[in-house]
Amino acid sequence: MAKVSAVPAGGISGKPLKWLNKAVIYVVVTFLAAVILVPFFWMVSTALQAEGDIFAWPPQWIPDPPQWHNFREAWMAMPFNRYLFNTVFIVALGLVAELISSTVVAYGFARFRFPGSEFIFLVLLATMMLPFHVTLIPTFLIWQKLGLTGQFDPLVLRAWTAWGPFYIFLLRQFFMTLPRELDDAAEIDGANFLQTFLHIMLPQVKPALLAVAIFAFRGYWNDFLGPLIYLSDMKMYTLNVGMYFFMGGVNEAPQWNYLMAMSTLVALPVVLLFFMAQRYFIEGITFTGMKE
Repeated sequence: MAKVSAVPAGGISGKPLKWLNKAVIYVVVTFLAAVILVPFFWMVSTALQAEGDIFAWPPQWIPDPPQWHNFREAWMAMPFNRYLFNTVFIVALGLVAELISSTVVAYGFARFRFPGSEFIFLVLLATMMLPFHVTLIPTFLIWQKLGLTGQFDPLVLRAWTAWGPFYIFLLRQFFMTLPRELDDAAEIDGANFLQTFLHIMLPQVKPALLAVAIFAFRGYWNDFLGPLIYLSDMKMYTLNVGMYFFMGGVNEAPQWNYLMAMSTLVALPVVLLFFMAQRYFIEGITFTGMKE
């Protein structure tokens, strides 16, 4: 009786098909990356060109010679040193407040059950659907009644109210992946609530905290509308508001090489931060909501 050799599923055509799928994915990802990077490359290229070469045809993608002095001259055209200090000050205070308030609220939703807790959490998530412009005028009137407009307070104090529902949701989902046996073991060992929270829970959610820190840093660093509305003294402007007046506001045409030089400098910290912390950023997003 003749033997029939069994051919494993995918044994012959599976491997070439697998490589074909990978090749297609790499081609698509490379194409999308090129589409995203072309504007960034154009920005850097324009920043290094002389003003007369910017609109030359055909376009000169690689400046020859590169005008490195554009960065220095653009930075010195306005008090950007002061604007940088103001921006770092707001980012640092807002980032710390955002992490503390969001972590405490998220831990409360994840570990404590009280009447109406689920409803309150759903209402909190529902606020994510509200456009920022809906609450813009009421929020401004509140700060105005408190006499805090024209200062940094509205830009920083709001973070202490846990005003970021997305951050709370992200951290809550991460806390819920931690087994409650950790709390019980800490209580048996004599740890109080604060010790359990600081020394046991927080180290476990480090990727989520770093992801929130990246999001918050980007949000405060790129914030334009908030400083524009609440700050009236030119000495208190941030980099983004300074950039608006640097490009001529709505009345004057900007010098594109200087504008692109400043745009590159302002965007550089966010880009560098993402590349340095992308592993923690991806972990914080990927593992959110996964149960052990």
